[in-house]
Amino acid sequence: MRILVIEDDDALRSSVSSSLRAAGFAVDAVGDLGPADEALFVSEYDCAVFDRMLPGGDSLDYVERKRSGGWTTPVLFLTALGTPGDRVTGLRRGGDDYLEKPFAMAEVVARIRSLCRRGRTGPPPLLRAGDLELDTGRHEVRRAGVLLSLTRTEFAVLRCLLENSGRPVSRGELITAGWDELTTPASNVLDVLLTGLRRKLLDPPLITTVPRVGYRIG
Repeated sequence: MRILVIEDDDALRSSVSSSLRAAGFAVDAVGDLGPADEALFVSEYDCAVFDRMLPGGDSLDYVERKRSGGWTTPVLFLTALGTPGDRVTGLRRGGDDYLEKPFAMAEVVARIRSLCRRGRTGPPPLLRAGDLELDTGRHEVRRAGVLLSLTRTEFAVLRCLLENSGRPVSRGELITAGWDELTTPASNVLDVLLTGLRRKLLDPPLITTVPRVGYRIG
């Protein structure tokens, strides 16, 4: 699952991002609404975490405008504005959850995980290709009924392939799925990962290379 964190306090942004990565999320983090808008244009996120008062203005206005245009990504507001009126306004104008600062990092992680589950409307919980099955809810992969052990990045890359089953997926798409924006993978890291993933998926092979395009499953 991929999370966007928008927080202008460098230390807090780093702390929240680190906690989410430790919990298994891919995280992109920015400090203001302009970069947030660019990130949301380029990538799909399972949840967005907004500080209220940012250099570019109140993120509540931004979220409300996005909602009016049909944007449905779950939003958690993390803010020092914590009166009952602030919370009601935040929820009424586009927020899905509202947490007052200071907060426990474990609670932030739990609330984001809950929002990601609640807001998931895309791929089905079970993705299949032949006798391979990926359970997005349980975070499990089975081949012919046998449970396989994958790393978080292998799982994310395999999920991207299965969500696009039957069509070639570019290297860029797979790198975006498996690594967040703060990670710059070495030039051959995707090839190494796919070699290991193919080995773990056993025979007969399911992932094929499409020359000059990318990779395909199914």
